[in-house]
Amino acid sequence: MKKMICAAATLFSLASPAFPAHADATVKRGNVGLSVEGKKLSVDKAGGWMESHSAGIKARLYAVNKGSRAEVTRWKGATPVSAGRKKFSSVDWNLKGQKFSNGTWLCIEFNKSDSRPCAKIHR
Repeated sequence: MKKMICAAATLFSLASPAFPAHADATVKRGNVGLSVEGKKLSVDKAGGWMESHSAGIKARLYAVNKGSRAEVTRWKGATPVSAGRKKFSSVDWNLKGQKFSNGTWLCIEFNKSDSRPCAKIHR
């Protein structure tokens, strides 16, 4: 997952704040990225990265559906990663095929960034 996140951090830079996905997407907003793996409405894995190294960086996932926000995970400490000159903090979760309603936005937030990219889960 870390290799994928590193590659995603350097290869994917989307202008929009969110990207539609069949539970499978990579999206970046500001200094934060989100990667979601799954099929249709089931998410197997999700992870993210933030461009920065510093102590105490944590992240969590949340979902937004029909205007309601629900926490998907608790705060989790991010791992500092160096890839050449790039330094970022990485975190990932095994969601084991967790199902979401059609049209749900799966989002990530880091405690030290205002950027919160989201991927839309749909059929």
